[in-house]
Order: sequence, then C-alpha cells, then structure tokens
Amino acid sequence: MEVILLERIAKLGQMGDVVNVRPGYGRNFLLPLGKALRATKDNRAKFETMKTHLEARNLELKAEAEKVGSKLDGQSFMVLRQASDTGQLYGSVSARDLADIIDAGGFTVSRSQIVLNNPIKTIGLHKIPVALHPDLEVTVTLAVARTADEAERIARGEDVTSRREDREVAQAAAEEFFENPEAGQAAEDSEEA
Repeated sequence: MEVILLERIAKLGQMGDVVNVRPGYGRNFLLPLGKALRATKDNRAKFETMKTHLEARNLELKAEAEKVGSKLDGQSFMVLRQASDTGQLYGSVSARDLADIIDAGGFTVSRSQIVLNNPIKTIGLHKIPVALHPDLEVTVTLAVARTADEAERIARGEDVTSRREDREVAQAAAEEFFENPEAGQAAEDSEEA
C-alpha cells in the first residue's frame, strides 16, 4: 500500500514522502491517526495544497516540544514499589505509570510519548527516553525503590539489593555459629580483645 506521509515517522520517512507500507500498518495505524494519506492522484494534489499548512503546524509543535524538552531533559523522578530482597519488583512500572509520574511532576506527557520497550521490573536507576516530537527526544531518570530512603541511596549510586552470594555466606556463618557454639564464643572473645 502506498501512502503519503503527513509527518516525519521514524524508520519510515519525512513529511511528503510517498512510501510503500504493509496494508495493515497503513490501514490500522497511519490512516486512522492522520499520519498519512493514501497515495492516490486526488490525495497527491490535496497534499500539495496542505503542505504549507502542515509544515507550519509541524514547526509550531516542534517549538512547543523544544520548550518543554529543555525543562524536562535530565529530570529525575522517583517511584516506590514493593520488591524482593534481590531487587525484583512484585509487578512492574509501565509507560502508563511513567506518564502519571511525569504529569505529577508538572510536565504534560502522554504515555505514547514514552519510549519503553519493556516494563521496568527491577529496582535501580533507569534512563527513560521521551519522544516529545518526531524530531526531539529527551531523557529522564527514574529511581525505582522500596522506600524514599532507599531511593536516595540509589541516586547516590549505592547497590541496595542483597545478592544471593551474600545471603549464602551469611547463612553459612549462622549455621556454623549455631552448630559449633564454642567457635562462635571464641570469635566473640577475639572481637572484644
């Protein structure tokens, strides 16, 4: 299916390009959202009359996106979620959650503008790209933690997840202490001296 693009679309083309796309992509995404027109003779003539209006609208939207992007770029946000000791979330943080968090921070962003291929499922700092305009993408930082104190520690760069090896060493030390009380008492005496 041949279509005329009404705006820049990543990995497809610039505004005004006539491209060949799969019928389902054109019929179900590009045409209903007003991102393209079918490449018929009438629509080509219609596009030529609309071209200046579309370019002006595109420049307005880009200027508005740049204004918001200059304030949003590099911002840090925090989200609290329940997680295991290893840092695995009991759930996930999705694009919808991120849009709500950014909106609560005073910026207007839709979830379709958040470029998140997979939901976030671990504790830590995550760099999230936000596409405010087809030509403009900014990055925000999201700190996912169990508590506000832990979020501050994560922001400083500390590793707050307990690793399996650390737990195994601690468990082995505890078993040794309870199986051999004299060895545990000797270790306590040496620490006191």
